[in-house]
Amino acid sequence: MESADSKHHKKENAKQSRSPFDLIVNQIWSNKSFAERWPQSSVSRFFKQSENSLKSGYSTSKNELEEMSPDSETDKNKQALSDVEDTAGKWEQVAEFMDKLGKKPDHKCLNLNNCQLTTNDVVQLAALLPNVPSVEELDLSWNELPGGAVKLLCSHLQHTPQLRVLELASCQLSQLDISSLGDSVQLLVNIEKLDLSWNSELGGNLSLFAEKLQTHSTLKILKLVDCNLTEEDGVALGKALSVTTNLEVLDLSTNGSIGCGLAFLFQELRHVPHLQVLKLRNCGLTQVGVQMLAQIIPLLKNLQVLNLALNKNIGHTVKHLIARIRFLPKFRNLNVSSCNLTKESIVELADTLPHLTELETLNLSWNKSLGGNLGELLRMLQNETRLRVLKLCSCNLTGHDMAALASLSSAGFLSSLEMLHLTYNNTVDDQSWMKFLQEINGLKLLSELDIGLMPLSHRECSLWLTDLLHALSRFPSLVELGMHHWVITASQRERLDTYNKNNHRNIHFTY
Repeated sequence: MESADSKHHKKENAKQSRSPFDLIVNQIWSNKSFAERWPQSSVSRFFKQSENSLKSGYSTSKNELEEMSPDSETDKNKQALSDVEDTAGKWEQVAEFMDKLGKKPDHKCLNLNNCQLTTNDVVQLAALLPNVPSVEELDLSWNELPGGAVKLLCSHLQHTPQLRVLELASCQLSQLDISSLGDSVQLLVNIEKLDLSWNSELGGNLSLFAEKLQTHSTLKILKLVDCNLTEEDGVALGKALSVTTNLEVLDLSTNGSIGCGLAFLFQELRHVPHLQVLKLRNCGLTQVGVQMLAQIIPLLKNLQVLNLALNKNIGHTVKHLIARIRFLPKFRNLNVSSCNLTKESIVELADTLPHLTELETLNLSWNKSLGGNLGELLRMLQNETRLRVLKLCSCNLTGHDMAALASLSSAGFLSSLEMLHLTYNNTVDDQSWMKFLQEINGLKLLSELDIGLMPLSHRECSLWLTDLLHALSRFPSLVELGMHHWVITASQRERLDTYNKNNHRNIHFTY
C-alpha cells in the first residue's frame, strides 16, 4: 500500500501537470447542468496534447471560449485598449517624422512646406499615410524634389479619403509625377483645392492630368501659376472644365505662352457657373481672347474677382469686356494694372462703375493714359461706394487729377477707403501735393497711404511736410505711410517721430 505522503505527492504532481485550459474547461463544466455537460474524456483527450498542439488548439477555439467565459467583457475591453494603443503608436510614428523636419504634427493638416525633403523622406511619408486616414490637408510646396519622387507618394494617396487640400507648388514635378497625380486625383473623392504652381514641366503635359479628371469632380480651387503652360494646355484645361463644374477659383497667372489657348478655354467657362475668381495676370492674353471672354462673362453671375494685369496687348478691346462686367451683381475686384488702357477704355470704365455697387478693389496702376482723365472716371462715383482699395501707381497723374481725388474724398464718397496707393507719380508737382494734403478729407478708415517716388528720384518734401502732419489727424486709422525717395532730413524725421509721441500714434513712416 502506498503511504499517505506518496498519495499526496502524486496528487500534487497531477495538479501541476494540468494545462491552464483544463482548469478553465473544468470550471465551465462544473457550472453546467448534467444535461449540458459533454463527456470529459473527449475533452481531456483534446487538451492533453503537446505544447505546440495546445497553442494551436487554443487559437482555433478562442472565440468559443470567449463566448463561454464570464471574463469575455474584460477581454473585449482589453482588445479595445489594445486598438487605442495601436493607434497611438501609429500616430507617434507620424509625430516623430514631423518633429524630425521641424514641423508640428496635426491630425488634420500635414504641413511639410519648405522642408528640403529628400526622396527617402517622401518614401517614409508615403508609408505613414495609412496612419493618418483623417488628414484633410497635405502641403509639400517649395521642396525641390527629384523627378519621380511625387509619383512614389501618389500611389498611397488612396489611404487619405478625407483629403481636401493638396499643395505641390514648386516641387519639380516630372512627366511621370503629373500622370500619377492624375490617377490619384480620381480616388480623392473629397479633393477641393489643388495647387501645382511653379512646376515648369506641366507645360506641354497638363493633358496627362486634366484628361483624368472625373465627372462631378469636387475640385473648387485650381492654381497653375507660372507652369510654362502652352496653347495646347489651354485647350486641354478647357475640355476639363466640363467635368469640374464646381470650380470657384482658377489662377493661370504668369503663363505667357498660353495665349491663344485661352480663347477655347473661355468658351468652356460656361460649364463653371460657380466661378468666383479668375486670375489671368501676365498670360499673353490676345484681343481675340478678350473678345471671347467678353461674350461669356455675363454668364458668370458669381464672378467676383478678375485679374488681367500685365496683359499689354489687349489694347482697346478691353473696353468691350469692361462694359459686360456691369452685368455681374457680385463683382468686387478689378485689376487691369499695366494693360495699356486707352482713353476709350477709361470712358467705358467710368460708365460701368455706377453699376458695380459691390466694388471693393480697383487697380488701374501703370496705365499712363489715366493721367489727365482721372477726374472723368471719378466723376461717376458721385455716390458713397464700398471701395476699400484704390491703386493708381505710375499713372502720370496731374495736379487736376489729385484735386479731383481730394474733392471726391471730401464729399464723403470714399468713406470706406482703407488703402490708397499713389506711388511713382513723379508728374505731380510740389504745389499739387501740398494742395492735395490740405484738401483731402473724409478718409476715416484709411490705414495705408503710399506717395513714394520712382527709384533714382530725389525731391525735397519741405514744401508740404507741415501740411502732411496736419492731414494725419484726419486719418485716425493710418498705420503705414510710404514716402520712398523723398529727401527727408534728420530734423524732418525727428518731426515725424515727435508727431507719433505727441499724438499717441504708431504710424510707420517708410522713406
